[in-house]
Amino acid sequence: MIELKDLQLLAALARHQHFAKAAQDCGISQPAFSMRIRNMEDKLGVSIVRRANRFQGLTEEGQMILSRTRGILDDVKALEQEIAASRGQVSGTLVLGVVPTATAYAAQLVDQLLSLHPKILPRIEVTTSLAIQRRLYDGTIDAGITYDDSLGRDMVTLQSLYDETYVLLAPQAMVTGFERSIRWAEAAELPLCLLDPQMQNRRILDRVFDDLGLKPTIVSESSGFMAAMVMARLGSAATILPHALVDALGDLDGTRVLALVDPDQARPICIATLDRTPELTTVRALKTLVADLSR
Repeated sequence: MIELKDLQLLAALARHQHFAKAAQDCGISQPAFSMRIRNMEDKLGVSIVRRANRFQGLTEEGQMILSRTRGILDDVKALEQEIAASRGQVSGTLVLGVVPTATAYAAQLVDQLLSLHPKILPRIEVTTSLAIQRRLYDGTIDAGITYDDSLGRDMVTLQSLYDETYVLLAPQAMVTGFERSIRWAEAAELPLCLLDPQMQNRRILDRVFDDLGLKPTIVSESSGFMAAMVMARLGSAATILPHALVDALGDLDGTRVLALVDPDQARPICIATLDRTPELTTVRALKTLVADLSR
């Protein structure tokens, strides 16, 4: 008989795409991990994993088993949370996939959630909007904070959060001639550090510049905002950030924040959850909090 632990190992392997990382995540040795996967294959009489010198993905039968596995693990997770809820506690892990521009908002939302339900263990995973869409459907995240227009509407509930607007963070010496705002055309002439082109925020900014017929001066790219903010503090480059992130961080010595205008830009940010029955009590608590905040 297949044990629940075996299904958890298979789900971890699919998530990490690597035997050693999956074994570490599950708290067992790699040889023990591999042996349990092989034992599961022997019990079922099929190959689950395509093997070579390294993990090569799941077989067709493995993908079918994984699909059923995720449903079973979701049901077990929901049952555990419902039992805790019957005792008056909302508890369990809540995995949030978050686009980089919404990280600060997500942290503030989690802080408020914990004040209401201290037994929830939130985990914020910063990733791309494309990954959030995929991971919502495969069940490896419980909710996603992302751009409203990056998701389909099938089997998904969207709750509006806020409109993302943009500011320029620049070394003081680089923007001495400006007061509170700067035009996109003027920002394009400055040395800029922006996110990688595969990130949704970068695609938005590229679209703004393209629509205005501008070719920005990009001197550096990164997968997160930290490098760009450090470069701004060091005086070597400016960067374009979501206003919500700047509000959360406060003043950065040696820099100035200018509103980007002409044209004004805004992109709606939402929280997305998969429609499923039974609904996780942690997800229900999160959706209730978001609804209360919107009121």
